[in-house]
Amino acid sequence: MTTANTGRIVWYELFTSDRDAAVAFYTDVMGWKAEPWGPEGYRMFSASQGPVGGADLIPAAAKAMGVPPYWQAAVWVDDIAAAVEKATSLGAKIYHRESVPTVGDLAVIADPQGAVICLFQPSGDNAPHDRAKPGEFSWHELYTTDQPAALAFYKALVGWEQLGSFDMGPMGTYVLWGKDGVQLGGMMTMPPGMTTPDGKPLPPNWMYYVTVADFDAALERAKAKGARVLNGPMEVPGGQRIVQLLDPQGAAIALTEPPKSSA
Repeated sequence: MTTANTGRIVWYELFTSDRDAAVAFYTDVMGWKAEPWGPEGYRMFSASQGPVGGADLIPAAAKAMGVPPYWQAAVWVDDIAAAVEKATSLGAKIYHRESVPTVGDLAVIADPQGAVICLFQPSGDNAPHDRAKPGEFSWHELYTTDQPAALAFYKALVGWEQLGSFDMGPMGTYVLWGKDGVQLGGMMTMPPGMTTPDGKPLPPNWMYYVTVADFDAALERAKAKGARVLNGPMEVPGGQRIVQLLDPQGAAIALTEPPKSSA
């Protein structure tokens, strides 16, 4: 049985090689506040509406696999055991299971194409934020090797559905997806030849966009703090400007100006 919460993206975690430096970067660029949480040095990020995510060091097992710094989103599920069983039956790989006291149960998975995301059954309520407000994660973009198959996986698992698409010419088709008629992000099949900044083939991955109050000022702060511009700044359909970055430790993140209307 699912509820209206199923498929909501409710938390964002940065796994990094230098937690203190990353916290300094994001609090300056995004305007977030950061505070310690728990005994292991975890830092929780908050925007004006409350907590939005956290930062931690890359887990030892992931580091041993050569996993670079990255952002990971958590998707609400109503029954973590059932969700893990369903994900596995659909071809996902389960990397990690954990129960966090007072927080909830989670499972880090790779979808059938290899993009990593977290399934999360919270212990309590997690009120939604207005994604149009500065400091909030407002768009979720999946780059994959098989967009139709990826969408079919997430639809079966958490109810995401296609809400539109547009032709990007040689780059292919960009599919808009969401839940209950509300757009949450986009996904596309990566064109041949896409590579990481060091020239390796780009694996399936997620890019998360944060709304900032002053786009130009935030971008300048990011560059001054050592971020590398991957793509942009540029205007996209809807009138927003975006820029995709690598933070100083190498995690991908994107900035966007406030949407003209909130979903």
